[in-house]
Amino acid sequence: MARKKEAHHGGAWKVAYADFVTAMMALFMVLWISAQDQKILIATSKYFQNPFRALREAAGIIKSPTDGSAGSPGKEQSHASDNNSQLELSYLTALARDLSHLLHVDTFTEEKPIDIQITSDGLRVVLFNRSNKPIFRDDTAEFTEWGRFLMQNLAWVIEREKFRVAIEGHTRAGIHFAEPNLNPWSLSLDRADAARRSLTYYAVAASQVDRVSGFADTRPLPGTAPDSESNQRITLSLTIAHRVPRDGGAEIAATAAGAPPGPPEAGAGRKAADGSHLQFLSTPTASR
Repeated sequence: MARKKEAHHGGAWKVAYADFVTAMMALFMVLWISAQDQKILIATSKYFQNPFRALREAAGIIKSPTDGSAGSPGKEQSHASDNNSQLELSYLTALARDLSHLLHVDTFTEEKPIDIQITSDGLRVVLFNRSNKPIFRDDTAEFTEWGRFLMQNLAWVIEREKFRVAIEGHTRAGIHFAEPNLNPWSLSLDRADAARRSLTYYAVAASQVDRVSGFADTRPLPGTAPDSESNQRITLSLTIAHRVPRDGGAEIAATAAGAPPGPPEAGAGRKAADGSHLQFLSTPTASR
C-alpha cells in the first residue's frame, strides 16, 4: 500500500517542472520581443490587437531579402508587390474562414444561406433569402431575427477591418405582389437600402458605403433559372480600404439596372427616410 501511495504522488514534480519551463519560455519571449526595434514592437502589438489587419500591414514592416542588395529597383519593386499580394491573399483567406465560423456557415449541410467569396478587391458576401432560412419577412424589407443576426455580425467585421461596402439587392422572376405600388424594382432597392441602414445602425460609418443598388430580377445567378429562390439575395462587396472602388464612387446612391414602372424618371431619384439620396439609373452598366 505504501508503495502504491508513493507512486501515486511521484509525478507531482513533473507538473511543477512543466510549469517552470513554461514560465521560462514566456520570460524568454518577453525579453526577446523587448530587445527588438520600435517597428517590431509596434507590429507585435498590432498583431495581438487584430491578427487579420496585422497581416495586411506586415509588408510595410518586414523587409524583403533584397533590401540593401545590389539588385535592380524594378526587381525589388516586383518582389515587394508579390509579397504584398501573397500577404493580402492570406489575410482575406483567414478572414473568410473566420467570417464563416462567425456566421455559422459550416452548420448548414444543404443549401447554405450564405456564400463568401474572395475577390481581387476583397470579399463578396452573398446573403440568400431562402424560404427555409429567410433574412426578410415575406415580400418586405423587414429583417427576420436571422437577418438581424447576419447584419450585426457583418457590421462588426466591416467596421473592424475598415472595408468599403457596395450593396446590391436582387429578386427572382415571377413574384406577384398583392399591393399595386410594390414591384421587383422597389423591393430589391428597399432591401439593399435596409441592409445599408442596418450596417450603419450597428457599427459601420456612413462614409464606408460606396453604393446601394437594386437590380430586381435582371441579374439571375449563372446556371440558375430566373425564378429560382437562389436569386432572392443581397450581395455585399467588401473592398479593402486602400483599394479605389472600380467606379470611383464615394456617394451613397441606389441604382437600378432599368427604369422601374411608376417611380420618377431615370436620374430623378428619391429621398430615403434618413435623408440619403436613392437614384434610379436606366442603363444596366450604370452601377458597375
